[in-house]
Amino acid sequence: MRRAGRRLLPAAVGLMASVLLPAAAWSTEGYFQLGFSPVQNALGGAGVANSEDAMSMALNPAGLLGIGQQFQIGVGLFMPYRGYTATNVGFVAPGGGGSGTIDSSNNLFPMPNAAYSRPIDADSAFGIVLYGNGGMNTTYNNVANASCPVPGGPGGVFCGGDAGVDLIQAFLSVDYARRFGNVSFGIAPTFAVQRFAAKGLAGFTTFSADPTNMTNNGYDWSFGGGLRAGLEIDLTKQLRLGVSGQTKMWMTKFDKYAGLFADQGDFDIPAAVTAGLAYDIMPQLTVMADFQHIFYSGVDAVADSSAIPPFLGTTGGPGFGWHDVNVYKLGVEYRANDMWTLRAGYAYSDNPIQSADAMLNILAPGVVTNHFTAGATYKMSKKHSLDFAFVYAPESTVTGPELGGGTVQLNMHQFLAQVGWTCNY
Repeated sequence: MRRAGRRLLPAAVGLMASVLLPAAAWSTEGYFQLGFSPVQNALGGAGVANSEDAMSMALNPAGLLGIGQQFQIGVGLFMPYRGYTATNVGFVAPGGGGSGTIDSSNNLFPMPNAAYSRPIDADSAFGIVLYGNGGMNTTYNNVANASCPVPGGPGGVFCGGDAGVDLIQAFLSVDYARRFGNVSFGIAPTFAVQRFAAKGLAGFTTFSADPTNMTNNGYDWSFGGGLRAGLEIDLTKQLRLGVSGQTKMWMTKFDKYAGLFADQGDFDIPAAVTAGLAYDIMPQLTVMADFQHIFYSGVDAVADSSAIPPFLGTTGGPGFGWHDVNVYKLGVEYRANDMWTLRAGYAYSDNPIQSADAMLNILAPGVVTNHFTAGATYKMSKKHSLDFAFVYAPESTVTGPELGGGTVQLNMHQFLAQVGWTCNY
């Protein structure tokens, strides 16, 4: 079986690289995922203090210990529905003082994940985990826009025809964990890759310091990395504390979009910290509560106000105006019998987008705040099990001013259906 494990891991990493990188979607905490595996998503993203499987490394690198030798792979079908409603607008579509609702298309995205863990000895283990942040994606068709300056020319949301952005972020972590009495510590150097494209933003070229590198330049790639680390502490036999965090992921610049993002195309990945508790109310029932803080303010391209003068792409120039996000997660797990484990959860996140920045965030309407989750694990045999999760984020909105004097109201709601397979050796 160990030979099979050695064959499965390279194949899975290759599969994940080929599937994860072409996928793009909206995540649920701005552009961070609620959770990375079906187990995590079924619990509302909670579980930093309750590591159950190899994918737990994505929440807390200390979670390797006690998992044993295990391989996991999963995929989710993510369905974000997003768009905006315009009222008396004079710049964005429909323009000319018009009103109407315009929705982004392409609402189905695959979101895979994979992990492998293996003990070194009784008190240490290593693992590899591959996952993504989803990303940002909007796709607006070339709708009529009465404000576009060229009669018979391209229309669209921003007078450039079909419009939207496409950002994905993928991570590969190599984890090491060690136990010291009742304390487990984990560390995970992490490699990150991003892919981005923007199109249809012709209406903003006069506001860019580098208009030739602002829109319609195809995909650009960014590479870099950082460090993730975590602790798990057994406070009592029933109560556990978990803490994890990641540094900012320092990334190379998007040169093809140096005229769009602040600081000449700089687009690092924000730092984040998570802390939580897990309590076994009884042998069959565990409750979890996590708190997460995402430091969007540490990335100028994301955090700078869209109203900052003078030009897009300049040092300290305009961004999307995102604020830091606090996320509160609750999860309940009930081990009904030897075959079935049932889970449910709820998460609430702050809205990163403020009213003043609503217009530019037509491209990035990450406004959902509430998340209701459920799922289960079915143990097919001693070695194999299937995990399931479903997430629903009801519609949230943000309304703000538009450059031409009207208003825009961003809207989004989401669904996620996820399945995973676990093999224990």
